[in-house]
Amino acid sequence: MTQPRVDRLSGLVGREDELAQLDRALQDARKSRGGTVCVTGEPGIGKTRLAGEAITLAREAGMTVLKGRCIATGPAVPYRSLTEALLSLARAGGAPPIDALGPYLPVLGRLVPEWAIGDACDRSPIVLAEAVVRLAAACGRERGCLLVIDDLHDADLETLAVLEYLAANLALLPVAVVATLRDTPGTAHALADTLAQRGEAGLLRLGRLGAAQVHALTASCLGCPPDELPVAVSDRVLADSSGIPFTAVELIRGMRVEGRLVRTEDRWRLVGTSRAAIPFTLVRAVEQRAERLGAQTLRLLSAAAVLGRSFPLSVARRCAAPDDHEAAGSLRSAVVDDHEAAGSLRSAVVDGLLVPDEERGPDWYAFEHPLTQEALLDRLTPADRSELAARAVAAMNELDPSLPGTWCLLAARLHGQAGDRRTAAVRYLEVARRALAGHGPGTAIAVLHEARSALGPVDGSDLHPPDDAVPAGVRRELLETLLLALADDGRLERATEVARQLRRADVEADPGRRVELHVRLAWAAQVAGQWDAGLEQVRAARELLPEGAGARDTAGIDVVEAYLMVSTAEQGRIGRSEQLARRAIEGAEQRGDHALACQAWYAMGFATRGRSLAESDRCFRRTLRMAAESRQVSWHNHGLIGLGSNAWLAEADLDGLHHAYQETMRTGCVSLAHNVGAMLALDAVLRADFDRAAALLDGSRAETERLQLHSVTRYALMVGAVAAAHRARRPQLRAALARFRSSGGNESREAPLVLGLAELFCALLEEEHEQSAELAARLTAAVPPDEENYFHLAGSHGLVLLLSVLAGRADWAEVERITASQAGRMRWNRQFVGLARAVLHGREGRPAEAVAACRAAQADAVVFPTARHLGLRLVADAAVADGWGAVRDWLTEAETYFHHSGVDAVAAACRSRLRSLGAPVGQRRTGADRIPAELVALGVTPREYDVFCLLVERAGNKTVAARLQISPRTVEKHIASLIGKTDSATRAQLCDFVADFLAAR
Repeated sequence: MTQPRVDRLSGLVGREDELAQLDRALQDARKSRGGTVCVTGEPGIGKTRLAGEAITLAREAGMTVLKGRCIATGPAVPYRSLTEALLSLARAGGAPPIDALGPYLPVLGRLVPEWAIGDACDRSPIVLAEAVVRLAAACGRERGCLLVIDDLHDADLETLAVLEYLAANLALLPVAVVATLRDTPGTAHALADTLAQRGEAGLLRLGRLGAAQVHALTASCLGCPPDELPVAVSDRVLADSSGIPFTAVELIRGMRVEGRLVRTEDRWRLVGTSRAAIPFTLVRAVEQRAERLGAQTLRLLSAAAVLGRSFPLSVARRCAAPDDHEAAGSLRSAVVDDHEAAGSLRSAVVDGLLVPDEERGPDWYAFEHPLTQEALLDRLTPADRSELAARAVAAMNELDPSLPGTWCLLAARLHGQAGDRRTAAVRYLEVARRALAGHGPGTAIAVLHEARSALGPVDGSDLHPPDDAVPAGVRRELLETLLLALADDGRLERATEVARQLRRADVEADPGRRVELHVRLAWAAQVAGQWDAGLEQVRAARELLPEGAGARDTAGIDVVEAYLMVSTAEQGRIGRSEQLARRAIEGAEQRGDHALACQAWYAMGFATRGRSLAESDRCFRRTLRMAAESRQVSWHNHGLIGLGSNAWLAEADLDGLHHAYQETMRTGCVSLAHNVGAMLALDAVLRADFDRAAALLDGSRAETERLQLHSVTRYALMVGAVAAAHRARRPQLRAALARFRSSGGNESREAPLVLGLAELFCALLEEEHEQSAELAARLTAAVPPDEENYFHLAGSHGLVLLLSVLAGRADWAEVERITASQAGRMRWNRQFVGLARAVLHGREGRPAEAVAACRAAQADAVVFPTARHLGLRLVADAAVADGWGAVRDWLTEAETYFHHSGVDAVAAACRSRLRSLGAPVGQRRTGADRIPAELVALGVTPREYDVFCLLVERAGNKTVAARLQISPRTVEKHIASLIGKTDSATRAQLCDFVADFLAAR
């Protein structure tokens, strides 16, 4: 590989190896081997310069470049650097790749307003990170994409979270990320170390330059060949700069301005031997450059330094000088502009002090390097800083009292520097609240921690400190905002501790406000799946309510408790949830709170579903109407999902779910879209469309895991287990159950569905009748059919009822009770309830009624082919015994279906029963296409393969014989043949071989 050029930018010397490493990262990205490199080092070491050279290399290679810089005014605006990076793409005319982004395009509208579709997109920071990954990958699909995040040490916590996600998910994408940061301790540095330890990022540490490198750098700055530069010159530069490139360059410029470094004839030489110490040399060098522009410019630059590395000209000008025209002229001289600067000023001083900050707008300028700003600050006394800070905040309030964007945090800091702690506290509070409103809880926490450092403790230890300029009310609001930010960020334990501190220390606080805090904590617990912790917060909130509190006062508490109740194990939880939702609706209407009303109506629809789908539909339609009126797009999508789910449960109608899926995708509600996709996957499994189910699951499971959508992932794992069960694939079912349980599935809402739709169903397809009876009993105990519940399809209202009727444990009273229930009238359950009615009619000598009930059940089951044919197999013996139904036709149809589906146990049972009825049954010698090629090569026959698959469970010969409807002697012969064909010495070794073989597949 050729060595990249390093002489494009003056001063980029001694970084050949580091640049080569970045070049390799760019080449890897173009080959879809993406990665992250964190460039670290002390201030002035050349991090930004090196990243700039990487940008040049990327552009020369045709790569898309996205660049953003974190700013020292820091965490006021979440995702600021990412917004800057994406806006650069938008300004360049780059249209977002809609086809590649799908529902993630509206999510990116949080960063680029032009791409937004309303305000309903998913607000999860992980979803936003996935959106950035997809955008970068789409931008780089032809020639690669480079994303540069400069000054990461100044990043907000949300940006750091996105970077961590990026680093973990770029391995197979055409994206390279380069982040620069100082090597001082901090959150960003800790993240870089963590990423390196995980192998998800490379650390590129820039060290100081050595003597030879400083010599080359000095020659480059002076415009002469290195062999013509006296070593004494570069030795002095090295001694005074300690090998820091930026400091070296500034010293060289300063030495020329002071006349200590002059050119005589054709050589450079030093004049005098005086030497100053670092950092005074740098401070003095920068100060001398500014002084050459005049006293007014020096004051202007000093004021700008107080404002930060980037600053608005309008504020600095008002802060520094009464004469706006004079100050503006001074600034224009300070900014690099060869046409307006003259002579020696242009060549010696003006070049490089300030640069326009084009990314932030025409009024913004920045110091070319942070050390320049720091050097100017060092020359100011505390009194100077305080005076300039006071003038700066006055100017900011005069220009825009709303203090938009980063201005508000800057104002907070300036008020603190000016000694106005009260106003500083108010500004910090406003910044934190804005961050929370912008879904940046991590940013809000960082701002409040800064407020604590600047103003004193922001905790519950003492809200009334003596002689404090910050009123107790403001401190209370800072603490309350910290509590809300912690809750929104998922730090539930810390938030709960803050709540306890606040409760102990602030007994005089408004109870209503404290109620709202407990409600927010309860919602945080509900999202985190910590139901008991959420109910504890609900209890704490209710204790603060006044006697006789009405629905208006309790609405917020009622709605969160309604959601929490459904996940508890309490008796009557569904009725309690409905009761709470009704009262919350009343209170929300009294308040005029549309968002709260939408939440309550949706909870009501969920709670009434088990009793009446019609009433549930009315609640979901009310959710839709209220959401449309108040433009609550997310709740509008919830309403669509509720209606679609009800239509599917009632009649297996998919139109509503498909519409909901399209709307959630269109509006960027990614988590809701994945939720609907998982429901569509379950429908595909029940319809025996396993390819469609696999397409839906395979495309979303990894993504939901990355996005930490735990409940959706668990639901998808449940569907995966059901898919394996409905194909009677025991090894795959066992693996799927292990994944489900490791995700906490045993304690989840989906556990009964796994028990009924997966484990019980698979046992029936394997003709394991004793196991089926045991599983049915467990399911009845877990989900009694006489109690309202949310597990409508688990089996208690359908399949288990049929098994109970067949076993003589259920009579007409039980059948009629379930028939009258809403769950019993859902289409999946109706097919089994209908068969149960048919069996009872036949048992009581009413064959015509039995046939009619069976025909109705088959009509309901027509969209569920596996369940339909299994039902025919299950009732065949009862129909034969009681003399009703076309049993031979049923069994012939079921045998054909299960044989072609590879469900051999049921197919064999159907053949055996047909033979007992005297029906002609042909031998099934086909099926070689089912046998893996490796076993075909060994000469394994279809029947031997049937035995082979059952040996994974190490079943005895009698068990295998019963399952396959053949004699134990025949099984023994097949096993002996398999031992020989697989070179196994014993039956145990054969079983080991089978287990290893099937596990590998």
